[in-house]
Amino acid sequence: MLFNSYIFIFIFLPVTLLGWYTLNHFKFYEPAKLFLAGMSLWFYGYFNVYYLGVIVVSILGNYLISFLMKTFHSKRMGKIGFILGIALNLGFLFYFKYYDFFFENINQVFHTGFNLKHIVLPLGISFFTFQQLSYIIDRCSGKAEHYSFINYLTFVTFFPQLIAGPIVLYKEMMPQFEDRSNRSLNADHFAKGIVLFTIGLGKKVLLADVLALPVNFGFEQTAFLDTPTTLLVILAYTFEIYFDFSGYSDMAKGLGKMFNIELPVNFNSPYKACSVKELWQRWHMTLSRFFIQYVYIPLGGSRKGKARTIINTFMVFFLSGLWHGANWTYVAWGTMQGLLVIWDNLGIVGVKGSAERVPARIYIPRWLGWLFTFGFFNLSLYFFRSESMADAFQMFRNIFAFKNTGYIYKVAAKLDIPEFYLIKQVVNLAAPELLQYAFVAVFIVLLVISSFVLTRKNAVQIIEEHPLDTKLCVFVTIIFVWCVISFSQVSTFIYFNF
Repeated sequence: MLFNSYIFIFIFLPVTLLGWYTLNHFKFYEPAKLFLAGMSLWFYGYFNVYYLGVIVVSILGNYLISFLMKTFHSKRMGKIGFILGIALNLGFLFYFKYYDFFFENINQVFHTGFNLKHIVLPLGISFFTFQQLSYIIDRCSGKAEHYSFINYLTFVTFFPQLIAGPIVLYKEMMPQFEDRSNRSLNADHFAKGIVLFTIGLGKKVLLADVLALPVNFGFEQTAFLDTPTTLLVILAYTFEIYFDFSGYSDMAKGLGKMFNIELPVNFNSPYKACSVKELWQRWHMTLSRFFIQYVYIPLGGSRKGKARTIINTFMVFFLSGLWHGANWTYVAWGTMQGLLVIWDNLGIVGVKGSAERVPARIYIPRWLGWLFTFGFFNLSLYFFRSESMADAFQMFRNIFAFKNTGYIYKVAAKLDIPEFYLIKQVVNLAAPELLQYAFVAVFIVLLVISSFVLTRKNAVQIIEEHPLDTKLCVFVTIIFVWCVISFSQVSTFIYFNF
């Protein structure tokens, strides 16, 4: 079930909120959690009933490991539980996400004949697997306790963060579910939740989905793109992926607030960063937190000299790239990010006024640091978005071909959406030969609007710093109505594929 759908907004969400608060009002606290978990499983299974079997088996397996560690409490059992937890969760990921990728490469390198399974990737498996993996690791290290199955089920399946994060930790979620003061409707939290949800919905439906039209066509036609078209397509994708994923995170956080549950911030205006290292402190923050806490620090972090720090940093970004997908394009993208962060850590070039305050040999102004950071991130997304390494390199060749064939008119024509119907009709009547130029103008205006939105305060800052006055309420109402009207163009979120 999608957040940006009629069934979610007008049926699922009202029923879930009503059931949750009604059961809690009559002090049926455990049935309330079971009801919420059941609705969350319906939310997840709505996409494909087959997915339910995968997530239920994963939950039962991890809970059983935790139960065994409690029953046979010993240092030896902790080590066994750790091994079993790693094997179960990474085994799940490998089978469903990386099996074909692994054996396809084995076949190519060693000329073997392993059969590929073409397994359907369960929705959000990387998210709920990492979530449970963090819990099992914390259980083995004594940082987390064993709780009831209903608690664990509620923790894993809580629908706002189930499909695409943020990646939450048990210790930050269950105390909120257990706090009885959170079981009553809080008008202020609920109102802020609606505002957050609507802003995220607007990012997704009115910006990301519209930008996706020329982007998808452009990446399907890589061999034909000229230089300016290639640059505009990747800029549009840079905006699309941010509005799509941060929009989902805003909606998830807003939904959490409606239930008096505070989800962690996942984005903090990353495109305002002046270094790649700073960008990754602002982008997909809960994934970065996971890798720092469960990979970087256990490997030694920055405690074992500069060489080990470089290796550990590179390993985090290499794994981050692989986490995003079973394709060499994601590995290349993660490798590129890792090398850029390592460059920042070397302290050769620093940014004036940077919050990092890392000593550097050369200092550049913030605007130049931002330009390099945003530019390099754009270039890295050629790998992230392309279907193959060949397609990614073709995009780079397009940039340096320095040719203009007018292909931008075909790409921009994909913006023939209902919102631009009136513009299209006026141009057709007045000067039909100018229609192709009108679509290019619309494309440029859309990119300018996206740029403007990125310079403003983010959604979390808006609800924290602005009162819920009439002006904001009118703005939110207009955005919500516009989004609902646009649901006919409904699409899934980019990060559902991960």
